[in-house]
Amino acid sequence: MIKVQKRVIGNILLMGVMILSGCGGNSEIMSRDALEPPVFKEVSVHDPSVIKVEDTYYVFGSHLQSAKTTDLMAWTQISTAPQRGNKLVPNASQELGEALKWGKTSTFWAGDVIRLADGKFYMYYCTCKGDSPRSYLGLAVADNIEGPYKNLGVILRSGMEDEPSDDGTPYDATVHPNAVDPHTFFDKDGKLWMVYGSYSGGIYILEMDPETGFPYSGQGYGKKLLGGNHSRIEGAYVLYNKQTDYYYMFLSFGGLGAEDGYNIRVVRSRTPDGPYYDAEDKDMIDCKGAEGTFFDDRSIEPYGVKLMGSYAFSSSDETNTRKNTGYRSPGHNSAYYDEEKDAYFLFFHTRFEGRANAYEVRVHQMFFNKDGWPVVVPHRFAGESLSAYRSDEILGTYKFISHGKDISGEIKKSQDIILEKRGKVTGAIEGKWKKTKNNEIELTLDGSVYKGYFIRAWDQDVQAEVMCFTAVSKDGVTVWGSKSVINSK
Repeated sequence: MIKVQKRVIGNILLMGVMILSGCGGNSEIMSRDALEPPVFKEVSVHDPSVIKVEDTYYVFGSHLQSAKTTDLMAWTQISTAPQRGNKLVPNASQELGEALKWGKTSTFWAGDVIRLADGKFYMYYCTCKGDSPRSYLGLAVADNIEGPYKNLGVILRSGMEDEPSDDGTPYDATVHPNAVDPHTFFDKDGKLWMVYGSYSGGIYILEMDPETGFPYSGQGYGKKLLGGNHSRIEGAYVLYNKQTDYYYMFLSFGGLGAEDGYNIRVVRSRTPDGPYYDAEDKDMIDCKGAEGTFFDDRSIEPYGVKLMGSYAFSSSDETNTRKNTGYRSPGHNSAYYDEEKDAYFLFFHTRFEGRANAYEVRVHQMFFNKDGWPVVVPHRFAGESLSAYRSDEILGTYKFISHGKDISGEIKKSQDIILEKRGKVTGAIEGKWKKTKNNEIELTLDGSVYKGYFIRAWDQDVQAEVMCFTAVSKDGVTVWGSKSVINSK
């Protein structure tokens, strides 16, 4: 149940909801006191990478942007652009000038911060020309998480024109990585690794020295994990789950523009340096564009478990006086396991319908289903947690979305389905459903079985807490349901 306060006029508001719902209305709302809406404060950080220090979550991203929060809902912006006075690097044009010169740019791409054994904070920064993979990946250090960061030097470069690449061979953009989008993480045995890469030759991994933060020598660009031939895959981020004993690598497929089909996928491995597989047991080393192609999305679409793409819950609820707040091109995520909360969270930036390429940070909670794959709560985090649910709380009409496996700028709009008694699914899609244990769902739709969870979550469109479900199939397709306030029965 979402941990929010009761309104002083709760009983009056509750009566209003009951009137709107009618006699067959949403029992989950009618049986509860009205709730004070969560307080969200928005920030803009592109490609947010998360780190928690004491009780505060920080995200660092492109353009030396950063922000922080203690509750994952109300955010405070720390920095916005690499101009003089940026809190992270106050004089970036001088301090990190070599990287800017190599990348022939005035800004920075996705950064990542980790704390090493000496207690200091190490920022992996990168620059890129953009219309080519001429990039520079470097390391800076600070005593304070919010900076100032001092440059330690270059790790890797890419996109060489008249000199050998960092592995000693002529640079080939279809094979070699673009030296951007780093994520550095510790494995379960305490070894330090860095995954990186964007488009070009794919995603690579290096073993790092935990004393210095630099890679061990002699690795060149490291080991290739997936991608190649300019396939649109980037933003690798690895999270270990102790319960499943898998390393989960999150990736963004497609183009990052509002209409370019950016979407979040996940694959997993028993070891941090692969091989990684998807839910259909396909080896991700085979996930790449066809030879001779450029941005060949059709070749990579079948790979990975797609967690989220562009969508909108099309609401017919009479209480919905707000514009639907679905997402366009959500992606370039990070992920975090909070030991204190015993909870997993997905951090990402997203764009929105009607707002061009403006972007904001969003956080959604994740759970792992019976098959050991993550499922994402359909609505942004507002303090919700799993509980035991009664059948009368679950039955009713849901706004249903299937995220599919495609890479497309088209928004997936919801359709109405009904979870009826005796396990029937009717409406836009027919099938079967059942609740196992206290909150697990198993849906059978068009011959595919989806496994996940029921959970109450805050629907920002209708300003109410509603029953939801989130589940994924062995085909790597995610489905969501968000209960309709008016049409429930």
